[in-house]
Amino acid sequence: MHKTIIADTSCFIILSKINELSLLKSLYGSVTTTPEIASEFGHPLPDWVIIKPVQDKQKLYLLELQIDKGESSALVLAMEQGDCMVVLDDQKARKIAANLHISFTGTLGIIVKAKTSGIITSIVPILEKIRETNFRISPLLEQTLLKSAGE
Repeated sequence: MHKTIIADTSCFIILSKINELSLLKSLYGSVTTTPEIASEFGHPLPDWVIIKPVQDKQKLYLLELQIDKGESSALVLAMEQGDCMVVLDDQKARKIAANLHISFTGTLGIIVKAKTSGIITSIVPILEKIRETNFRISPLLEQTLLKSAGE
């Protein structure tokens, strides 16, 4: 497992909307984020979320030319920390992470990992709650998730 898990805003938003933010704590014990992400989230984060600023403001600025401030800060922090996995849902940010050789997953990947780790018994109830939000999951992706979760 990666030493540090860095969560982006969308992960916090989705999981808190469906009252499943504790999945992150159950899986990883603690997660790290940046002040930019904490500000974007707009609500107090639990005490198991470590807020750590990036040091290299130049890299942050350069990435902000391509993706939003939160995603940029998560990727720069991952470069600074090493041995990280970033939770990203934005496709453009994922492409940049791949080009930078930064490991990533998405919020849905977190949910599948919670199932395969035995933290939850099924992803179906969580997917149903997600469908009630503005987060969209294609039928093909949903089938892939169910297969990955062994359901």
